[in-house]
Amino acid sequence: MGAHGQASSRRRAILLTVAALGATGTLTGLGTYATFTSTTAVTQASIGSGTVTVAVPAAGTSNRLTLGASGVVPGDTMQRAVNLQNTGTESLASLTLTTTASPSSLLDTDATNGLQLLIDSCSQAWTEAGTSPAFTYTCGGSTASVLASRPVIGAGLALSNLTSLTVGNTDHLRVTLTFPAVAGNTLQTLTTAIIYTFTGNQRAATNE
Repeated sequence: MGAHGQASSRRRAILLTVAALGATGTLTGLGTYATFTSTTAVTQASIGSGTVTVAVPAAGTSNRLTLGASGVVPGDTMQRAVNLQNTGTESLASLTLTTTASPSSLLDTDATNGLQLLIDSCSQAWTEAGTSPAFTYTCGGSTASVLASRPVIGAGLALSNLTSLTVGNTDHLRVTLTFPAVAGNTLQTLTTAIIYTFTGNQRAATNE
């Protein structure tokens, strides 16, 4: 091929390249145009969480757990009435009790000779008699066992026969501590203070 033919071929290749680039630019420009869209929104009604609340009244006739005792000897019992209330907005699946001691001694750490705990309930307020702090209580309605006799210290103890699982209800409890008659001299002159912690556990989850 002559020099004239080679030059013509190069011009055609350049023109084809320019044409291809021009086509690419045209396609790219077409791709930048906006597309049709549609948007909608909806606001759901307010969603609020419930409250799980258990409570005991302030110290007084509905809460005698704040009262201590002195000079106890083996065989003595100490009765204390207390109301347990569901003051939240939700019913409960269960209620548990955890007891700790501060200060602590053999009176609460000795599971056999130390203090024993018993809790029962009355369908109405307990009738109180005696002189503070040595109160006794009788039930004018029906009684139920809430916690069978056991060593005073325990964690997550399941409580039975409670109506305060339901919102707004109150259980009238009688807490009895017994100093076992078998306790020996090693438990003399000791001191303990029991802390009662009631825990309400939420109801089972449901489809709202």
